[in-house]
Amino acid sequence: VQLQASGGGLVQAGGSLRLSCASSGRSLSTYAIGWFRQAPGKEREFVAAITRTGGSTRYADSVKGRFTISRDHAENTAYLQMNSLKPEDTAVYYCAADYRVLINYYSTHERDYDYWGQGTLVTVSS
Repeated sequence: VQLQASGGGLVQAGGSLRLSCASSGRSLSTYAIGWFRQAPGKEREFVAAITRTGGSTRYADSVKGRFTISRDHAENTAYLQMNSLKPEDTAVYYCAADYRVLINYYSTHERDYDYWGQGTLVTVSS
C-alpha cells in the first residue's frame, strides 16, 4: 500500500484545512486509518483514527471538537478536516494504514500501523 498525504499549507489561526490520504493501487477497505503529527523538536503523536467501516472514530484530546476524520471507500481516500486551527497545530501530518480483520477496530499507537504516507506540512500562523 502506498499512501499519499496532501492538503497541507500555510493558514492563519482560526482557519481550516482538509488533508487527504489516498492510496494508489490497493484498496484501503481492509485498513483502519490513522493520522499522526510531528511538530518541530517533538515526538510524533496520535491525532485521529477511523475504523475500516468509518463507523467509529477516535481523537486526541487536543483536537477533539475541531478535527474530523472521515473516509470515502469509493474514492479510496481518507480525510482529516481541521477547523479552528491553532499555532500549536503546526506540524508535519502523516496518514497511516493498519491492516485489520476486525471491522470495528482502530489503534492510537504508531507501532500498530503497517504503512505510512510521506507527510504533509501544516503551518498555522498567529
